[in-house]
Amino acid sequence: MNSKLKTYHLIVIGAGAAGMMAAITAAREGKSVLLLEKLSKIGAKLKATGGGRCNLTNTLSNEEFMSHFGREGRFISSALEALDHNALIQFFEKIGVSTHAPDGFRVFPVTHNSSTIINALQKEMKFLGIEVKCSQKVEALKHDGIKITGVESQTDIFHSDSVVLATGGMGYPVLGAQGDGYLMAELVGHKVTEIYPAMMPLKTKEEWGANCRADTIPKVKIYVDIKKYKKLSATGDLIFTKNGIRGPVVLDFSREITPLLSKFDKVPILLNLTKGMNEEQIREHFKKELAKNPHRDTLELMQTLLPKSVSLELCKLSKVDYKLGFSKLSGVARDRLIKLLVWTPLTITGHDGFEMAMITRGGVSLKGVEPTTMQSKKIKGLYFCGEIMNLDGPCGGYNLQWSFSSGYLAGKSSVLTS
Repeated sequence: MNSKLKTYHLIVIGAGAAGMMAAITAAREGKSVLLLEKLSKIGAKLKATGGGRCNLTNTLSNEEFMSHFGREGRFISSALEALDHNALIQFFEKIGVSTHAPDGFRVFPVTHNSSTIINALQKEMKFLGIEVKCSQKVEALKHDGIKITGVESQTDIFHSDSVVLATGGMGYPVLGAQGDGYLMAELVGHKVTEIYPAMMPLKTKEEWGANCRADTIPKVKIYVDIKKYKKLSATGDLIFTKNGIRGPVVLDFSREITPLLSKFDKVPILLNLTKGMNEEQIREHFKKELAKNPHRDTLELMQTLLPKSVSLELCKLSKVDYKLGFSKLSGVARDRLIKLLVWTPLTITGHDGFEMAMITRGGVSLKGVEPTTMQSKKIKGLYFCGEIMNLDGPCGGYNLQWSFSSGYLAGKSSVLTS
């Protein structure tokens, strides 16, 4: 092992979005930077982001943006002030990546290809003279008990007074996420919270959804049907699968469900499949539709609200004869069907773990990190950024913006101590 290698102003561990941004930011200040990545290529997880389209950020104001991270959202304030979505768009524009927001909200590279982002970052790092070493798994942080002195990999020791830990979480282990950074953080005194897989499909006890796989249901509202957790909810598009549910609303809501599954064997939920309509509104809707065509059978009437596949399954669940006209059903049967439309019960029984998780819920406790610098409160010269920390947001560019913003702030702050 060669411990006589040169000293760097900054060493960054992890070549994901946060790590590359930290490295670039410090190098632009004229600092010597070493970026260590345990995989053979940089940006592996970034390449898979957003199905390969790379939803970089969104157009929300900083206040609105932070609100989507829950009670810990204020922690992001300084990072966003340093690099908000407008500054991030300008950053990429300056390194040759044009972006747009086709839906007015989500921001993508105009190519809708994550390789565009990775190639631009790689080119910028080369231009700045950042030394990138892949296939270098860091095993320990070197320190004297007060401040950082470097890092130790499987093959070498690298020296620096500043280290950025940007190793990510546990999601997608095939892309290098194995939680290495958690242990390194714990060994220097940081607390790591319970971690759970998040942003992933969910499995259900009920099997009828398998017959509805061809259709996407828009603006579905999901609620947890457990008294203590009834306030947990989400709204968005839902897709039924062979053994459960997926879609944007499920990816978002899985952040709340996976911790509950560690407490309960199953989690009952309620779906409003009618864009938030209540019983009275559905009755009025049916009344208007029947006025247009009183000869419609119940299934046809249901299809004015939902796809045929879902309508058919709900009729079966309600035990109504869908071939009959709605007015010919008994009052009890009509009530039962309408109630099921407003509140469709499902039972979440599991998930595929970190193998299918896009992000991790939990991580290095925020109490041990200074939000204005991203520096450790435990040891001088150690900085954190990105998913390794106990902070995660929903779909829609939130997590990538957080990675870039925290990486920028960590890189900027490290310059002051190097």
